[in-house]
Amino acid sequence: MHSKNSTIRTHRAATALAALLAGALALTACSGGDDKKKDDGGESGGATGSTVTLPKLDGANLEVAAVWTGTEQANFKKVLAEFEKRTGAKVTFVPAQDPIINFLGSKIAGGQPPDVAMLPQPGAIKQAVEKKWAKPLGPDALKELRKNYSQGWQDIGKVDGKQYGVYYKAANKSLIWYNAKAFDNAGAKEPKTWQDLLTAAQAVYDSGVTPFSVGGADGWTLTDWFENVYLSQAGPEKYDQLAQHKIKWTDPSVKQALTTLAQIWGKKDFVAGGADGALQTEFPASVTQTFTGGDQPKAAMVYEGDFAQVNIGDTKAKVGTDAKVFPFPAVGSSAPVVSGGDAAVILKGSKAAQALATFLASPDAATIQAKLGGYLSPNKNVPDSAYPNPVQQTIAKALIASGDDFRFDMSDQAPQAFGGTPGKGEWKDLQDFLKNPKDVAGTQAKLEKDAAAAYGNGS
Repeated sequence: MHSKNSTIRTHRAATALAALLAGALALTACSGGDDKKKDDGGESGGATGSTVTLPKLDGANLEVAAVWTGTEQANFKKVLAEFEKRTGAKVTFVPAQDPIINFLGSKIAGGQPPDVAMLPQPGAIKQAVEKKWAKPLGPDALKELRKNYSQGWQDIGKVDGKQYGVYYKAANKSLIWYNAKAFDNAGAKEPKTWQDLLTAAQAVYDSGVTPFSVGGADGWTLTDWFENVYLSQAGPEKYDQLAQHKIKWTDPSVKQALTTLAQIWGKKDFVAGGADGALQTEFPASVTQTFTGGDQPKAAMVYEGDFAQVNIGDTKAKVGTDAKVFPFPAVGSSAPVVSGGDAAVILKGSKAAQALATFLASPDAATIQAKLGGYLSPNKNVPDSAYPNPVQQTIAKALIASGDDFRFDMSDQAPQAFGGTPGKGEWKDLQDFLKNPKDVAGTQAKLEKDAAAAYGNGS
């Protein structure tokens, strides 16, 4: 799927991200996060400007299912409200649970499928197509998609060459957020390499603050840690092979990545609450505890994507001054760029469902949510000025600048039984590894056994 020289390009994208982030943080510090710059022909239209023609849908009722909760759900509902305003359709948000495929299966069995589902994994899109649930995108949605998305983002929404998914939301999953005060007090510097990260962690520890907060109660945070280390250390080709289970989890490259992870996970003083505490910490709390408690937060750093800003927003910390960010450090020769995302997939092929997919593929929809923060769009025609602060603008620019050189979250490419189910498969195996980071070989054996069962192959 990707060319050999993508290693170099990924490195370039990551280096560009590092430079951009440094610039953005300096800018935020000076400007107090107030961005007056206009670009892309001035302020984005938001709810007022219209770049897409939608049909009149008076009397139509639509249901949209997604696993989003809290602020993220509230913000997405504002986008749906704009669609209602423009078309006259009535849209109901249906809260779903992970794994969403199981949730949809029970809805479909009960004869009540939602019209559109936001699927967080390419693996889930594939399953929805195989089960004959998903409907291909119509000409209007395809037109918007081709106008607004790079080929790479179009391709991950395809199954057997047919377009089923519109990637409405993206994530830059190669970021580490840190408490600026804790770093300053420790005299710690933003790391460029894994070794620098361990040095910074030691400095923070010596100053009396636990270095890392890990949301181990949610297995997906642990797969994200693994993927960044693995992509940087083993390289993009190996990453693609492991993602497709063309090499085994007993491969030496996996041993190397787990051994590297254990340099942090295996030091109980480096992880807030130790392994047991981390395994009881859900993702939102892993972020908020890093940015509360004044000079004595529970931890100085938390790894996760740009969406962590939503949770930072639940504290008094300001992004760019109190809460800063650096790209995931290079473990091997280059820093990783791992992304994730959620795609809108049509389950009921109505005119209204197609119109909603078309709207979600347009810059109009994404611009509304971009302004609300904690959201990133792979839509290249969303103006930078739509994002609420320089840090967010930079993360968005870096994602668009990486073009097709990003790697999509590996566990999200896997069958859901392996890569997307709480309490089993990769999520559970890495939770067990966090508890016992000495057992590298045992962890590899478990991962391989679970992967072989889920992928339906022993290879």
